[in-house]
Amino acid sequence: MSPAPDKSASDSSGQHIPAPFIPVIYVPDPENPGWHSWDMPDANRFNLQVLGHLIARREDNPAGQFVRLRMIPQMRHSNMLNAVHGAVTMALSDVALFAAFHLLCDGDAAGAVTVDMSHQFIGAGRIDEPLDAVTEVLRETGRLVFLRGTVEHGDNRVAAFSGTIRKPSRR
Repeated sequence: MSPAPDKSASDSSGQHIPAPFIPVIYVPDPENPGWHSWDMPDANRFNLQVLGHLIARREDNPAGQFVRLRMIPQMRHSNMLNAVHGAVTMALSDVALFAAFHLLCDGDAAGAVTVDMSHQFIGAGRIDEPLDAVTEVLRETGRLVFLRGTVEHGDNRVAAFSGTIRKPSRR
């Protein structure tokens, strides 16, 4: 997938005019049946630069509705112990809040912001194995969404997290 070109410009006074906003690219991922890409259209943004290609899917089961956001950690994501760096795990958790808001609440994740996030490390993440952030919505109000989740390698939990995001202001 090639990134969208930057269409930023300047007006006659030299003032920066941002490019029109394109939300996250959420399309079926041909390499992963049943999954969708969860990528930024601009490859220079944090998500792609730090986490790499992400895939997501909604999961409905007797315990509730969840969104599973997956990355494949590489050596560049490792710490000195050859485990997934904690900052990578936290970044994945933060991105997962927005994926869950978008897919479970039909929300405009593009204009939302993280208000707070709590993160507990439980174990070490492994390189070259899928790392999943599994997130659920606890409650949605008019302006806020309360979520929680776990970061997992298969049946092994790496971290637990909870967070609150503020919905975007009306445009």
